[in-house]
Amino acid sequence: MATLPEATPEASAAPKALTRLQTLEANLRSTFGETLRSLVVANGELTIVVAPIDYLATAQTLRDHADLGFEELLDLCGVDYQGYGDGAWQGLRFAAVSHLLSMSNNWRVRLRTFAVDDDFPVLSSLTGVWPSVNWYEREAFDLYGIVFEGHNDLRRILTDYGFVGHPFRKDFPISGNVEMRYDPEQKRVIYQPVTIEPREVVPRVIREEGYGGMK
Repeated sequence: MATLPEATPEASAAPKALTRLQTLEANLRSTFGETLRSLVVANGELTIVVAPIDYLATAQTLRDHADLGFEELLDLCGVDYQGYGDGAWQGLRFAAVSHLLSMSNNWRVRLRTFAVDDDFPVLSSLTGVWPSVNWYEREAFDLYGIVFEGHNDLRRILTDYGFVGHPFRKDFPISGNVEMRYDPEQKRVIYQPVTIEPREVVPRVIREEGYGGMK
């Protein structure tokens, strides 16, 4: 009976091929070096964080560098970290998070940056890098109040023109700040302060006696 040849020390010591995720991680570290504030691999996904001053240049390199090749932006969303981790979060409040795809290299990366001013968050627009980000940045502006400098049409996209505030901020009141109604005397829609009284929003479970066979 034929037997398999024993593995030689040279063969057992041969390096294992890098996975696609490991290759991407190595390429990112090699390309950006200390520009990366953070690089995290979790759940089979890779996230990098850069300073806002490096945000636009990083995006351009992610698109153009042959070892990265992220031709497509799939999504951008705003995030409000106020109260994150049951109040344990001590960092900046507002971030923009982009999800990028390289079709040529078949890999993805998540790009995050934080605005330095919590009171007036401003970040560079990526419309000159990926035009597909246009409406996503408008959405983040509308819902979170993040201003994207260089965007040539930054206006609300989901709320209406008379809306006050940014409804996805953690401190935005559930009832809002203004309401609109039709005024028959002025014969037009008008905006006015909210007339709804604040109400308890913690859900309560009330069951009748004997409900479901319970006593």
